[in-house]
Amino acid sequence: MTTPPWALTLAYWLHMLATVVWIGGLAALALMVLPAARRALDGQAYAALLNLVQHRLERLGWFCLILLAGTGLLQLSANPHYQGFLAVQNLWAAAILVKHLLFLAMIALSAYYTWGLLPHMRRLALRKAQADKTGVDAGHLIQTAADLQRQETWLLRLNLLLAVLILALTAVARAA
Repeated sequence: MTTPPWALTLAYWLHMLATVVWIGGLAALALMVLPAARRALDGQAYAALLNLVQHRLERLGWFCLILLAGTGLLQLSANPHYQGFLAVQNLWAAAILVKHLLFLAMIALSAYYTWGLLPHMRRLALRKAQADKTGVDAGHLIQTAADLQRQETWLLRLNLLLAVLILALTAVARAA
């Protein structure tokens, strides 16, 4: 059964829209929002901003990932170059395979960021705020927070790099 042109058009549009929203949000966060917030805000205000921004971006990002997977599968099945799962018989198939492997890596990094690193950063911010209120020395918490912020920056930049590589592989597949 062939995919109706209207369905394929809708899938292409939604796929591009989800890509722009996801990668745009990631780029804005990694390259503008977090670096500026770190310079301009104290630890508690930074943690509050991070919590608000992440809460909105998490839902949007995961929705985009689901949309990308669904629309991508529809596009894949309708493409004449597609010969089957793991059938790498041409440049298009090789580019699509590597693209999907990088997409899975982005999902794994996003999952760790969402459910691993961010909760740890939030708990640490709460502990630091409590230490500040009680006058307890929070030197070790400050160092841990700095380490987590470096890890956060590294993860976001790596995810952004993977996104750029995915876009490049998409261009290779389109040209093939």
